[in-house]
Amino acid sequence: MAKLELTAVNKRYGETIAVDDIDLTIEDNEFFCIFGPPSTGKTTILRLLLGLDTPDDGEIKIGDAVVNHMLPAERDLAMVFQNLALFPHMTAQENLAFPLIERKMPKAERDTRINAVADTLHIGPLLNKIPAHLSGGERQRVAIGRALVRDCNALLMDEPISALDARLREEMRVELKRLQREMNRTLVYVTHDQEEAMSVADRMCIMRDGGIAQIGTPQEIYNTPNSQYVAEVIGSPPINFIPCTRGEAGGGFVGDGIELGLAFATDAPAGGYVIGIRPEDIAVERSTDGGIAIAGTIYEVEPMGAFTIVDVTAGDHVIRAQLAGQPAFDLGEAVHLTFNAAKCHLFDGETGSRLVTGHTS
Repeated sequence: MAKLELTAVNKRYGETIAVDDIDLTIEDNEFFCIFGPPSTGKTTILRLLLGLDTPDDGEIKIGDAVVNHMLPAERDLAMVFQNLALFPHMTAQENLAFPLIERKMPKAERDTRINAVADTLHIGPLLNKIPAHLSGGERQRVAIGRALVRDCNALLMDEPISALDARLREEMRVELKRLQREMNRTLVYVTHDQEEAMSVADRMCIMRDGGIAQIGTPQEIYNTPNSQYVAEVIGSPPINFIPCTRGEAGGGFVGDGIELGLAFATDAPAGGYVIGIRPEDIAVERSTDGGIAIAGTIYEVEPMGAFTIVDVTAGDHVIRAQLAGQPAFDLGEAVHLTFNAAKCHLFDGETGSRLVTGHTS
């Protein structure tokens, strides 16, 4: 187990900048997620850590050792690939044994390690089966077991459960979190699925165009995103953005085509801004008690069982709200929206950076 560090790391492929001046520290025994849309540099970071690629600039450390010029085998990192890469002609037990045989480990010690990992992953009854006779989830467990059977510095995973169906992905998320906690391993997990990242990570890194947009706990990033980009890529349903203007410093913010009546505690000058509010922080009511409310009409209703997503047309915007339970609305019905004052974000209209969270009125 070890801490992993990248300092001022750059990696280019021709004219393409894959990783742009990355500073990143992953603590010992931490479950760390690297999240972002495709082609934002996530897998490149794993390749640099593994030694499959060499940085053009910067320094990579595993523990206290600089590893820039170490071979992959010398770094003692285990990897679970997206395609699993199990040997199809070998049984699950033979797949688990392969990395230990390569290290010339005595058979008795191999068997002890394999049995311990099989018990942890609940794959003991599968050890005599070849991959073709295993389900997707079972093959995934064998691939993870092959990485865990080694006593390595850290475990790296590149979108390991993306090919599984939705229900199995949920189960595997729980299992991965349990495994990391019980085995006290440093685990670096790459994914483009924000639900995966939010549900398993101790901390997470949001990638954008090869650079880091924000690092923090899932709660920190969700509740206080530092930019519109981060606010947009984290959260489902996605956050609502409402363009607005401020006539003078100290004045209120007026939305495009709607009366917002919001006054943020900021000395931001007159100009253009964007207000962000998540769907679950909006109430939809048929009447108003006279407080700040936005008039609108029901555009669409999506019953989801435990909650209902309601799209409301207000001015030139369609604002999405997520309501508990199964409220009944008719299309075109007149309603009023109220925002949770403490959860509204104000973003700079030009840079997209967050200025303040929580409005006063």
